[in-house]
Amino acid sequence: MATEKEKMLSGALYNGADKELVSERLRTRQLLKQFNDSLPGSLEFREQVLRELIPLQGNGLYIEPPFFCDYGSNINVGEKVYLNFNCTILDVTLVTIGNNVLIGPSVQMYAATHPVDWKVRSSGLENGKPISIGDDVWIGGGTIICPGVTIGARSIIGAGSVVTKDIPNDVVAAGNPCRVIRKLDA
Repeated sequence: MATEKEKMLSGALYNGADKELVSERLRTRQLLKQFNDSLPGSLEFREQVLRELIPLQGNGLYIEPPFFCDYGSNINVGEKVYLNFNCTILDVTLVTIGNNVLIGPSVQMYAATHPVDWKVRSSGLENGKPISIGDDVWIGGGTIICPGVTIGARSIIGAGSVVTKDIPNDVVAAGNPCRVIRKLDA
């Protein structure tokens, strides 16, 4: 029988009040508190906390505090990634961020979701859908990325967009809902 954590990571319905998950979120909150309260010049300390918080990361991850996430361990970050101030990642399942990605301030990535059926939703069960961001992507400030979305390589997402569907490679996309505005030269 699968644990609630295994169900969560697979995208199946799970109980978020499970003791193991609550404990892991508490540990994450403690690490986030250390990171977010750190002094601006304490780069080594910040890197150390981020390595513990987000173990699946390449070289060159830089996050401006404050930063928020559910677990951190379900975020897979490539090389040379920058997250500006006040980003939130609800990583109940895998959130993958490619190489050379620029993420503007107050960007929110929601891999967490809830059942459409109100009876199931009222039971307290929830689930998630993975998010994937390709290499060399630029996401403008204030963007919201919804569960299950893939953003293709080299694309640009305009500030304030709400990304509800996949975005292909090599495009500029913006709006609410986010839509392709034009193609970029590959």
